[in-house]
Amino acid sequence: MNAISKLAAHDAPLLTVRGLAKYFGNRAACRNVSFDLWPGEVLAIVGESGAGKTTLLRSLCGDKAPDEGKVLFTRRDGSICDVYGIPEPERRILTRTDWGIIHQNPRDGLRYGVSAGANVGERLMAVGARNYAEIRKSAASWLDRLEIDVARMDELPFTFSGGMQQRLQIARNLVTQPRLVFMDEPTGGLDVSVQAKLLDLLRSLVSELGLAAILVTHDLAVARLLADRLMVMRGGEAVELGLTDQVLDDPQHPYTQLLVSSVLQI
Repeated sequence: MNAISKLAAHDAPLLTVRGLAKYFGNRAACRNVSFDLWPGEVLAIVGESGAGKTTLLRSLCGDKAPDEGKVLFTRRDGSICDVYGIPEPERRILTRTDWGIIHQNPRDGLRYGVSAGANVGERLMAVGARNYAEIRKSAASWLDRLEIDVARMDELPFTFSGGMQQRLQIARNLVTQPRLVFMDEPTGGLDVSVQAKLLDLLRSLVSELGLAAILVTHDLAVARLLADRLMVMRGGEAVELGLTDQVLDDPQHPYTQLLVSSVLQI
């Protein structure tokens, strides 16, 4: 299903962002950012280093409160909550249930002092699972799904390669079947061959599970592969937003044109 048909298939957006801004002193890391994200849609945010991509993502996922604007999320029952208007404990519940957060560095998203299986199982326990056998069975199933040898589920994450650690982090996030996943450069720092395999895995999981996702990346090829729509940021502002192929094949803003042409010339 493409982005246009996804919009037509749902009455309300999953995430509504209006006038979002975050300042550090007198500098605006991001400002006046507005968009809607629909169920099952993947939005990629691209731009040069310092453009405000990661700051925006952190403000969207409940990690860093914005100085201006609103982030509204539609719950499973259809009610809408103001992400920064609800109590902190309620926001933490969102991050364990309806949301997943995949960090560029797996060390930020995994617990290195417990086993691979426990990393996945802990998230199930956070949403009320208590049967040890069932938790272990679910963890094993997700490790296998993410192409991690189940025989290694009792090993610690630091014994895994970088690509395996990233897959483990994805398994930890997806085991509770979130509706929205935030991804910050999920293939950054990995070898090209490992990147390609992980991207194929992410693309199939997003499609299979009907996930909505917001993806921060500096790689336009990653954006084209995974995203329905593309937001281009520069100097903290969203300078262009549209269907991914449309933006990349016919960029309208001068900065987007420069970004695309620089990639083509490499």
